[in-house]
Amino acid sequence: MTGRRALGRQFGWLWAAFVVSSYGTGLRFGAFPMIAVLVLHSGPTQVAALAAAGRAVGALVAVPLGPWVEFRRKRPVMVAMDLIRCAALLSVPAAFALGRLSFAQLLVVSVAVATADIAFRAASGAYLKGLVPPEDLLVANGRFESTTWTATVVGPPLGGAAIGMFGPMTTVVADAVSYLLSALGLRAIGGTEPRPARAGAARLRAGELLEGWRYVLAHATLRPLFFNAIVVNGLIMATEPLLAVLLLGPLGFAPWQYGLAFAAPCVGGLIGSRLAPRLVARFGQHKVMLSAGVLRACWPVGLAFVRPGVPGLVLIMVVQFGLVTCCGLFNPVLATYRLDHTPSDRVVRTLTAWSVSSSAAIAAMTAVWGLLAALTDPRTAIAVAGVLLLATPLLLPRREHAPLDTREQAASVT
Repeated sequence: MTGRRALGRQFGWLWAAFVVSSYGTGLRFGAFPMIAVLVLHSGPTQVAALAAAGRAVGALVAVPLGPWVEFRRKRPVMVAMDLIRCAALLSVPAAFALGRLSFAQLLVVSVAVATADIAFRAASGAYLKGLVPPEDLLVANGRFESTTWTATVVGPPLGGAAIGMFGPMTTVVADAVSYLLSALGLRAIGGTEPRPARAGAARLRAGELLEGWRYVLAHATLRPLFFNAIVVNGLIMATEPLLAVLLLGPLGFAPWQYGLAFAAPCVGGLIGSRLAPRLVARFGQHKVMLSAGVLRACWPVGLAFVRPGVPGLVLIMVVQFGLVTCCGLFNPVLATYRLDHTPSDRVVRTLTAWSVSSSAAIAAMTAVWGLLAALTDPRTAIAVAGVLLLATPLLLPRREHAPLDTREQAASVT
């Protein structure tokens, strides 16, 4: 259960691909809201609509991808999704250079990237489960989680500085290139991946579209975790565009300050993800998930009290440090728990259902909070989200559920 365990050359290439794309995403943190505010002069309603529409339509388009990806080799799907995201993002600076960039194009690109994100995450989860043994899943997920937070520490400040020096399209180009490099890394993994066998009818049936939801909702522990994750992620992400409007607008933060305020505290995410294997080994998955899930709900309400200048910057960093430390601990444990409790022939559909539901919830809540901010102000909307988050621990499971053993997984496949 220690983070130093060697997981093999193939995992090394998978991790390398994840590293480069994560750093590209870190550089692009907040780029679309910044472009909408600074280039297209959009208000809070439009910025919220940009985040909401991309996720909502992307989630809808991704629904049939789960069954489709389930019975295909996962690595080629991951490569294709990387290339789609690369091409979509490159269209933004191209249109900007030609003087043709519009709010509508940002919406279309957001949809394409959101759809590819869902398909990639589902395929990569299934691929990881087949690549490393069950006892190493938490170590692998912990490394991915620590990479995410490390990239978030480094990426946004550099991205904000790059935007200040070279213009708002710099980080979009960097992220596009990172997806291209990720695709090359995935190709370098090598080896042969067997094509998953489909039981029953060869063609996709309408009922398979709902298989992931049926499995999650019938599971005693995954069900409450599913609803908790949806609500928590939705409320946190709904405030992101409102914070961009508040900090970059009325409070007068510079782009580099905005990036720094959310990047530096992500050291806490690195700490949490590195502690996850050790804490699980000592206290067990359920206790760690429950404790971290309760603690992460206590922090975001503090963002409602942010003020201009250094005091406001310090407050954001303290709140974010507490939040991301808890998330960095909670996320890899949850990711491992899902894989441990999902049969191999349902992993993609389950993860797709989870991602689609999360994206749809984030989209809906982002739209609602954008409307709430328009009717009141961004600070009030952020405060309402923080208060509601305090109630989300009630959705966490109180009882532990035993994972699938090898015989059950084999039976589910046959």
